[in-house]
Amino acid sequence: MKYPELDRDKLKIRPLSDRLNKVQIETDHVPLYAQPQPFTAQSTVIMDTLLTRMQKARKADKARMITFGAHAIKNGLATVLINLMERGWISHLATNGAGIIHDWEFSYQGESSENVQKYLHEGQFGIWQETGYYLNLAIIVGAYEGLGYGEAVGAFIHNEGLEIPSEENLKSITRSALDSDPDKAAAAMDLLETVQKFKLKPGFMSVSHPYKKYSAQAAAYRMNIAFTGHPMIGHDIIYNHPINKGAAIGRCAQTDYLRFASSVSELDGGVYMSVGSAVMSPMVFEKSLSMAQNLKLQENKRIDNHYMLVVDLAESQWDWATDGEPPMDNPAYYLRYCKTFSRMGGKMDYLRADNRDLLLHLAQQLP
Repeated sequence: MKYPELDRDKLKIRPLSDRLNKVQIETDHVPLYAQPQPFTAQSTVIMDTLLTRMQKARKADKARMITFGAHAIKNGLATVLINLMERGWISHLATNGAGIIHDWEFSYQGESSENVQKYLHEGQFGIWQETGYYLNLAIIVGAYEGLGYGEAVGAFIHNEGLEIPSEENLKSITRSALDSDPDKAAAAMDLLETVQKFKLKPGFMSVSHPYKKYSAQAAAYRMNIAFTGHPMIGHDIIYNHPINKGAAIGRCAQTDYLRFASSVSELDGGVYMSVGSAVMSPMVFEKSLSMAQNLKLQENKRIDNHYMLVVDLAESQWDWATDGEPPMDNPAYYLRYCKTFSRMGGKMDYLRADNRDLLLHLAQQLP
């Protein structure tokens, strides 16, 4: 039986300039000198542990990872993340598909964050030309070039454009790679179909990003620091645009998953921060750690001496370190991120804090 599919080609797609946004990056970004809220005595102890572990990890050249939800970008904290990267404190950043989008929209137009209720009522939520067109195209080209998800978008922002191959070149590569590198051939065919359907001219497609200094992705690309994107099909507004290619999304996201796992494999003696990510971070982390541990055990080694700080706004009075996993009738059981990370070996702390306060404290207290 063939089930019907919605025809995205029939959507009325409006220009991004028509959209009202709630956040303007020039006025709403968080400056490095901004004052965070003071921590409680208990939270200060946890923060001191984090600072100590970060300094030990950097000295030993171990992984120092921050995986965060989209609100860290939407709240204007890319400037703080960029500073931490520039000073050598972060070796890997990771976020979900929405984090990728907010970072790009800020760099492209200086604003982001639409009114979901308003535009959903109008049948317009997420159906915007530039966001859907440019981000999907960057990912399709990135998949063809063998880039990761965050790397493809970071390169697009940093270079302020994309190199579009000719149809003849793509056809030639498809034919020559069919036997030797079928995945390359498939990626070339995806890009070829996009070039033909959207009548793309070969050569460099220039796309100005006047606010790219606020982009964490572009900064990571410039500094050769891993910035990985971990999307889920249908979760992000770019899937609404007819240029979207699921295969390209999958190729880039798979590359980033394996890069993420590679960083996790260097986490013994390192630090992993999960900031405001209730689902993506714990789920990607546990599978990556399992693979990394599998390989380490084959070398008669283990990943044991890692420090994990889980940061979110939910209240939790449960002592995970002393009491283990709570019973199902305790609300703490349903703090899934804590439950997941408490199983991951090493040492885990939970810090109830706003992402703004955590990152400002981190940036201002690290030397």
